[in-house]
Amino acid sequence: MEALIRPRRLFVNGVTRGDQAPALTFAVAVAAAFTLGWIAVDPSVIPGIVESVPLSAVVLFLVVVALGAPVGLHLTAAVATVSVIVASVEFDGGLSLRDRGGVSETVQVVAYASSPMALAGPPIPVVRVLCGAYATVLLLIGFRIVHGTTPIRTLVAGLPPAVLGYGIGYRVVASIRTLVG
Repeated sequence: MEALIRPRRLFVNGVTRGDQAPALTFAVAVAAAFTLGWIAVDPSVIPGIVESVPLSAVVLFLVVVALGAPVGLHLTAAVATVSVIVASVEFDGGLSLRDRGGVSETVQVVAYASSPMALAGPPIPVVRVLCGAYATVLLLIGFRIVHGTTPIRTLVAGLPPAVLGYGIGYRVVASIRTLVG
């Protein structure tokens, strides 16, 4: 909840070097809430894994929680890490990298910034777009604080993982396409 209300405090005090476990748990909880909301409002998204629709829903939920969320978090964090490194390149008489936080801090920022997506499960395009926009803002705030980036470097570092994680992973791009026509 603190990520939604006091993001600066969360990213200053809640992101610690080398401690990804709480962030992974948080990301799994966000993905679980998203999936439950989606299944509850639109049961047609449940694939026919077995003949029983409720059992198929349970299997879908478990696959998202046990496999999809951790893989999605780390894939998004990998893109974020590369983006942060690219954003950290300096050309001051040579090629160098600015000081920045580590990979663990990046994973934590990506996970905690996803908090609005817990509310985006129901397939209501406006809600998903608003949640995705807010998650992107939180990601940018987190990168700015944790990696000490300038505003332009923050955009360079934050937009690729936001598009992948929130735009594609949480279907914000599809919702934008629905709204635009």
